[in-house]
Amino acid sequence: MTLPESKDFTYFFSEETKARKPSPLKTCIQYFSDPNMIFLGGGLPMSAYFPWDNLAADTPLPPFTNGIGATITGSQEDTSKFSVKKESKVHEGDIPLARSLQYGKSMGQPELTDFLKEHTKMIHDMKYSDWDVVATTGNTNAWESTLRVFCNRGDVILAEAHSFSSSLASAEAQGIITFPVPIDAHGIIPEKLEALLDNWTEGAPKPKLLYTIPTGQNPTGSSLNAERKKEIYRIAQKHDFLIIEDEPYYFLQVGEYISDLSKRAEVAQKNANISHEDFLKSLALTFLSVDTDGRVIRMDSFSKVLAPGTRLGWITGSSKLLQAYLSLHEMTIQSPSGFSQSLVSGTLNRWGQKGYIDWLIGLRHEYTAKRDHCIDSLYKFIPKDNNKEGKPIFTINPPIAGMFFTVDMDASAHPEFATTYESDPTKVEEALYQKVIKSGVLVVPGIWFKADGETTPAQPASSKENPNPNQIFFRGTYAAVEPSKLDEGLKRLGQCLREEFQLA
Repeated sequence: MTLPESKDFTYFFSEETKARKPSPLKTCIQYFSDPNMIFLGGGLPMSAYFPWDNLAADTPLPPFTNGIGATITGSQEDTSKFSVKKESKVHEGDIPLARSLQYGKSMGQPELTDFLKEHTKMIHDMKYSDWDVVATTGNTNAWESTLRVFCNRGDVILAEAHSFSSSLASAEAQGIITFPVPIDAHGIIPEKLEALLDNWTEGAPKPKLLYTIPTGQNPTGSSLNAERKKEIYRIAQKHDFLIIEDEPYYFLQVGEYISDLSKRAEVAQKNANISHEDFLKSLALTFLSVDTDGRVIRMDSFSKVLAPGTRLGWITGSSKLLQAYLSLHEMTIQSPSGFSQSLVSGTLNRWGQKGYIDWLIGLRHEYTAKRDHCIDSLYKFIPKDNNKEGKPIFTINPPIAGMFFTVDMDASAHPEFATTYESDPTKVEEALYQKVIKSGVLVVPGIWFKADGETTPAQPASSKENPNPNQIFFRGTYAAVEPSKLDEGLKRLGQCLREEFQLA
């Protein structure tokens, strides 16, 4: 089937993007690899002077039968040993160091981007033909670039009412208004998003972008289901804005928490032996897969599936829009680290697409076990007391994806809520944060992640109505420490809450 081209959304470009002219020097870099061209046009150092002759690595060998965290022995049974050379290729997926460490290839080295394009075809049901990928130094860079490509000072973007604090800070630093979208335990509430936009204040700038972390949302741990994504996409078409799909946790889809240990073991065994076809079918529908217009820009990263220090990721979207990213990157990051591209490309191309899926299956297995252990421990240590209305003071929210858990708290149940804290839940939140720190455990308050921008003229007060104004929450992660330390940390958290709320 022949797919249509994407629509042209270049009218969303910022004034900076519209004013940016292609670098004349970058337009001629393509001739550097032409063996018939004597290239005297750019300040490229000779690769002979690069002090690295090869890059050697030992990685686990698919299908990772001992688990992705198992120590490799160096034997042919469990270890892939490879070396990326300076001038030649050992494997077709290698990026020789003479090229990866040189200027050029701001889109990303072709051996890596070709792998990513094939990966994209496996994961997403692309609905238009002219899509492409651009390599990034991770999603933080991708988001910063997105803001510069599309937004001017004073523009409005939409974000989940609680969202990744660094993303909010990046927007605010550029003078961009981050207006909150109501969320619940399952992410953005489409009906409330539509009502917000249907009643948008006349004269206020309309939102250009919706920034969302659909899977294992940071900080809430929520995940959007397929129906909500379809509805949100319809609303984006109706009100004409772009969707920025920030998905570093996409492959950490751990499923529903199962308290019954025997049923849990059955599911774990089934998932450990899942076929590639069934694994791919089990993954959540993406915004990219419902995008018929080319109005979704997806940001992926290797930070949570390989390592944060690779500083390597990619953006997928319409070529019409990605050209602006390329022009920006040529003036800023140039390209992601050549070492990272050579190392990651060498690894992934030797694993192959099937081997990478094996890795992702193993990763899900490990994170599911971590999530389960964490939630078990929370139910063990977090107080189960009720407030005056007979509802739990503390509510544990088992995530179905990602790295984070949250504990909701009824601040008004604090015995000093009306006195010491003047009926202000944020004061309870700050006091609790200081006390959990003194208890020797670090969880972070939800207030740190609050999107609270406002337009001029302002939106109706109903747009920011909170049905649970006295509810606060704290975010923690089950990814960072070993199980025994996690248990001790959650035990300290539970003791702190019991003491602070003066519970028997």
